[in-house]
Order: sequence, then C-alpha cells, then structure tokens
Amino acid sequence: MAVVHGPGEGEHHAVGASSLTLKATAPDTRGQFFLSETVVEPGFPGPPLHRHRELTDMFYVIEGVLTLRVGDEEIEAGPGTFACIPPGEPHTFSNRSQAPVRFLNFNTPGGFEEYMRELAAAMSSSEGPPSSEAIGAIAAKYDFEPV
Repeated sequence: MAVVHGPGEGEHHAVGASSLTLKATAPDTRGQFFLSETVVEPGFPGPPLHRHRELTDMFYVIEGVLTLRVGDEEIEAGPGTFACIPPGEPHTFSNRSQAPVRFLNFNTPGGFEEYMRELAAAMSSSEGPPSSEAIGAIAAKYDFEPV
C-alpha cells in the first residue's frame, strides 16, 4: 500500500523543544528505511558523539544551519547540504545557531522510528525529562553506541 504524507502530515512527536514527524517507517518500506522531518531548536546540543554498527545515517538540510561532526571533521551544513554517514563512522549533530533548523533524517535499514517514539515518550513523561543514563539505556536498544 502506498504511503503519502502531505506537508505537516505524518506521525508527529515532540522531543523536548524539538520535534519530528515520521514520514516513512520500516512497515511502510518493507524494512528498507526510515525518514523523519526534524526541527531542532536554537542551541540544541545534539546527541553524544556516536556510531551505528549497521545503520547508515543520512541528513538533508532544508532550512537553517545544522552543525555536523563526522569523525574529526565539523561541517556547517546549510540548506541543500546532504550527508551520508556509513556504519561505524562516529558522528553527531547540533544547532549552534539562533534559528531553528529543519532537516530530513534518513536511515537504512528501517526501524529507527522505534527509538524516536521511545525517546519522545520518555521526554514527555510526567516524571520530567529522563536522565542522560536513561536516554543512553533507550539508545542502546537501537544500534546507537556512544563513542
């Protein structure tokens, strides 16, 4: 069955002051990939430097400037920038600017949406934001290894 999401459509999640909208998930793509449209707030520190054993992580910047760290290199990625990070390559991203950044995040194979859902649920818990240890425990289940 075809999946079509118009502008603003898809499964929306708040992750702190940032947000993401799931556009394609493993069930939609026969496990082939995951796609989210993500908006990170100004000053967003990003996840810790990490790598994936099997996941290929890709970013396409639509608006704003996303700071990418890939290995030892830092890239100020403006609109139209695409980055493809293969398995095993340490990387992270942040928003050092004073404006929101909107980007597409693609992952192959699919399934990373489960991490996003669990992280969003933990961030919106009535018990307050989770500790970095709790976030690490969630991430560890989804091919996310801090470096």
